[in-house]
Amino acid sequence: MPETSAPVIESVDDYYRAGSAEEPGKNGAAAVGLAEADRIVVQGAREHNLKNVGVELPRNAFIVFTGLSGSGKSSLAFDTIFAEGQRRYVESLSAYARQFLGRVDKPDIDFIEGLSPAVSIDQKSTSRNPRSTVGTVTEIHDYLRLLWARIGVPHCPQCGEVIDRQTPQQIVDQVLAFPEKTRFQVLAPVVRDRKGEFKDLFRELAGSGFSRALVDGELIQLNDPPTLEKQYKHSIEVVIDRLVIREGIQQRLTDSVETALKQADGRVLIDLVDFDEAGEPANPDRVPEGLTGPKYRSFSENLACPNEHPLPIDEIEPRTFSFNSPFGACEVCSGIGSRLEVDPDLVVPDDTLSLNEGAIAPWAMGVETKKYWLRLMSGLTEELDFSMTTPWKDLPAKAKKALLHGRNFKVKVSYRNRWGRERRYTSGFEGVLSHIEHKHSEVESDNARDRYAQYMRQIPCPGCDGQRLNPAVLSVLVNGRSIADVARLSLEDCAAFFAALQLSGRDAKIADQVLKEIDARLQFLLDVGLTYLTLERAAGTLSGGEAQRIRLATQIGSGLVGVLYVLDEPSIGLHQRDNARLIKTLTRLRDLGNTLIVVEHDEETIAKADWIVDIGPGAGERGGHIVHSGSVAGLYENQNSITGDYLANRRVIAVPQQRRAVDADRMLRIVEAEENNLDNVSVDVPLGVFLTVTGVSGSGKSTLINEIMAKALANKLNNARQVPGRHRRIDGVEDHLDKIIQVDQSPIGRTPRSNPATYTGVFDHIRKLFASTNESKARGYQPGRFSFNIKGGRCEACTGDGTLKIEMNFLPDVYVPCEVCQGDRYNRETLEIRYKGKNIAEVLNMPIEQAADFFAAFAPIARHLNTLVEVGLGYVRLGQAATTLSGGEAQRVKLASELQKRSNGRSIYVLDEPTTGLHFEDIRKLLAVLQGLVDKGNTVVTIEHNLDVIKSSDWLLDLGPEGGSGGGLVVAQGTPEQVAAEHQSTGSHTGRFLAPALS
Repeated sequence: MPETSAPVIESVDDYYRAGSAEEPGKNGAAAVGLAEADRIVVQGAREHNLKNVGVELPRNAFIVFTGLSGSGKSSLAFDTIFAEGQRRYVESLSAYARQFLGRVDKPDIDFIEGLSPAVSIDQKSTSRNPRSTVGTVTEIHDYLRLLWARIGVPHCPQCGEVIDRQTPQQIVDQVLAFPEKTRFQVLAPVVRDRKGEFKDLFRELAGSGFSRALVDGELIQLNDPPTLEKQYKHSIEVVIDRLVIREGIQQRLTDSVETALKQADGRVLIDLVDFDEAGEPANPDRVPEGLTGPKYRSFSENLACPNEHPLPIDEIEPRTFSFNSPFGACEVCSGIGSRLEVDPDLVVPDDTLSLNEGAIAPWAMGVETKKYWLRLMSGLTEELDFSMTTPWKDLPAKAKKALLHGRNFKVKVSYRNRWGRERRYTSGFEGVLSHIEHKHSEVESDNARDRYAQYMRQIPCPGCDGQRLNPAVLSVLVNGRSIADVARLSLEDCAAFFAALQLSGRDAKIADQVLKEIDARLQFLLDVGLTYLTLERAAGTLSGGEAQRIRLATQIGSGLVGVLYVLDEPSIGLHQRDNARLIKTLTRLRDLGNTLIVVEHDEETIAKADWIVDIGPGAGERGGHIVHSGSVAGLYENQNSITGDYLANRRVIAVPQQRRAVDADRMLRIVEAEENNLDNVSVDVPLGVFLTVTGVSGSGKSTLINEIMAKALANKLNNARQVPGRHRRIDGVEDHLDKIIQVDQSPIGRTPRSNPATYTGVFDHIRKLFASTNESKARGYQPGRFSFNIKGGRCEACTGDGTLKIEMNFLPDVYVPCEVCQGDRYNRETLEIRYKGKNIAEVLNMPIEQAADFFAAFAPIARHLNTLVEVGLGYVRLGQAATTLSGGEAQRVKLASELQKRSNGRSIYVLDEPTTGLHFEDIRKLLAVLQGLVDKGNTVVTIEHNLDVIKSSDWLLDLGPEGGSGGGLVVAQGTPEQVAAEHQSTGSHTGRFLAPALS
């Protein structure tokens, strides 16, 4: 709680008079210049559940919006203030520019002024493109490429010697070393992968006396060149000479090489004409003995190996170090860094089964498929002396090898057809691993490809060991390290590498500005608590919180001034240890001369804010009002604010008086987990308790629980086909568990047709109820009549969507209510059917809490709806589109759906940061639900940083001690009291922050 002497500030004028910030117009950073522009004024905001609210906010301040989930925080921050700021900026652009930008709706508001250009930094994950990495997203990789291109020292990838420049004589000597009678062309590569028509170049070459050239591999005559398409990239090599190795050609070869070097800026290409593009002999009879591919040998006046090894690299430019460029990418994986490989453990998931029982999983799917492969495998039994009824683990090694990898002989197969006649044939046997690999690469259907991919695992590319670049590029070193070596360091170690980099003379001068940019960007990332990430980390593997903090760091690096930033819970996924660094970053962004609006529930962030807006007092229809707008001290004293009650300890989430005891006979044991940064971890997971896995960001929590435990259990208990992280085994599964339920924050549907009613199944009961009314029976209506997804009862003008999209060409598309059904989705006849005075459209538009009262007498519906209310979703409308639900809301819809299913006490629930987007009061409700699950004998496993959840748990498993390479170990485990008491001896950061929360 703030000091009692802190002034209670309730107006923007008081805020500036108190000296909380310099008024815009007096501050050079803000430079607004207008007294009336010292604040953001909002009047008559009615977006979603906002009740015609008005608020004044100071500019150039750190403002926090808080309140219960569903109270209207995001509606005011994102859907009103940010949306209008963005709309005004977009509308200021030309019609031509606007056509390339997304549609921006005008929010439902009377008046708003004082807005700056707005930037939203939310938790949407970054690109799922496998080529996108932390380095490319932050642009640090671009600066690394520039640095390595300018000061990197190239080495020969074969012998490791430093590469020197090649003279024309050295090039000639290497060509003359080819066997006698070798036929070749001397080419000058004048254009390499550049767009254009090159008409002037063809004319110039022809005028210089050259007659032939290769254009994209095709030989052309320069006096009649082709017309090239300028939008595509082309490569052009001029044919300088055609020669055969024999006595007396040295002078002619030297002249030809010098001509090529002059024409192609120091480069020359030797084309062995008797080889094809793959480096195989095209004319074997013409290839001298001892001559091998490749077809093209590239030489450069600039680079040469002292041991005369041919070099695949002829220039060092920034693009050379890009794994997204053909010049730098590994030729095996094309710069992806990994490949899919069939995993024998996934092909044979249960080695206690025999072949007849379906030990080879992909060959046991489907009756006919199983019959075919059983016949084929039976043909191997006599040859290799094994039985189809022997468990896989007991089969001879040679039989396993043949079944997995195939045999190079024909298998004799005999069987009886459906009429009882014996049939015989011989067939090759390629083995299950090769079979799956071939099928995966051949099939065109995504579903079929996914079916085979479930038996495959991503492994580092064998050609580059996951480094994405080719050997020549990886041989260019700065201070003894390649660019990929540095990308594999944690950001903390990466910053230390550049801080210790000693350069002198020319290199120091060249690298000075580049190093400043790299250091600044790395420091921004460290400041937001991402010390454990690496630059090579794929962007698609980042959590929403990590992706948001990367974007935040990027914005600080941009140095923009006078911008309105709107952020959505930047503290999500961040350990308490790193919170102070995040807050320092946010205040730094403010101090640059920007306004920050942060939607947040974190107590520490709220306490550090310049201005607080508390929206409520409740959620949904009970929210949408400004409960408090002013200083933090004023919020603490506000008796009408639920947020203020929790901050001032008038309300608390109490520590449980008694914790459930751990039963040593009811345990899961994860043995030798080694995925990502987990360091051969073996750990016991107690069952029948509320377990929380803790640790600093990047310590290995999600890897251990989501990637290893959850996926392995899903395979065993739910018959799933997932690829778990590397581990030896998990003991105790079948003895204690029947099923696993993962409740994540992915959307419950991808279209507006999906909603809480349809996802939980309650809509089926509601439709049956409407179909059971007397009027429905008289008309012959069935439950399908009340579905908006099929013809019959829906409005056909909008096919049940309720809205129509009007395309406006250069203007934003406009979505208008359907004129026929007025947005109700159903036709007139369907809407005439009423239950207790309400039609189906009115029911779907009810908040869930109201709907629970409305259907209280109908148990199947009331049970579903009351569960949704219990998990804090009473404010959500029953038919609210899934696309408008936040990740936290979607997670709670899934949890409520699972709670409706009968449980025998042998289920394990896994939740990853379930408090995302939740207010203190919502967390209290969620904890009550989770404790209820455990009371029934189930196990609840959460991954959390929230101290209220941690202190309410029965057992903690703390990983660390740090993130990335400094983590991956079990630091502490036990009750919250034990972890807190022993934090000094164990080094548990969680225990250090937990101790005061328990007291």
